[in-house]
Amino acid sequence: MRLPAHSALRHADRPGRLQLQTGQRGLSLIELVMLIMVLGIALTAILQVFIQATRASADPQLQRQALAVAESLMEEVQLMPFTWCDPDDANVDTATSTAGCASVVEVIGPEGGEQRSGTPQFDNVNDYNGLTLSGITDISGNAVPGLSTYTAAVKVANAALGSVASSEALQITVTVTGPNGVQVTLDGFRTRHAPNAGL
Repeated sequence: MRLPAHSALRHADRPGRLQLQTGQRGLSLIELVMLIMVLGIALTAILQVFIQATRASADPQLQRQALAVAESLMEEVQLMPFTWCDPDDANVDTATSTAGCASVVEVIGPEGGEQRSGTPQFDNVNDYNGLTLSGITDISGNAVPGLSTYTAAVKVANAALGSVASSEALQITVTVTGPNGVQVTLDGFRTRHAPNAGL
């Protein structure tokens, strides 16, 4: 009996026996199930990486927004006067120390009910110490759209800065917290360039 060339069977070495050609075998059911399981696990791991990357891609935007808020608030504080007397004091322009103030010495924190966006309004760097904002507002007290979930806190303290004495320099710390626990902290300094700097 003669077999066609494409047949899966070939003549055995001994007459009367047929054998399968070597190299032609399929997957068993167990191997197929194992392959599907391994591919499923690998696909799940790859999808988790993509999900994490997608979640993390929003964080830089939140971080940039928190940084912009912190920089804006820091600039607002640093642009305020840094004087020995409260700017409402009669001797604010001439005082060279707290002893020269007529009635209101400038201290850390607001004096006489001063507030950021009300009357009387903050009029010195020191006044911002302890300011907290829950939802970001401009200096007039108007809510900034899209920033209602952000909070900000300002701390102002005397701090020596190199050869500048602590009575002549203030360290300003602005901390802004946004959604998903995003937090940015900026430190800045304001020095007294002259007794009545900033007026």
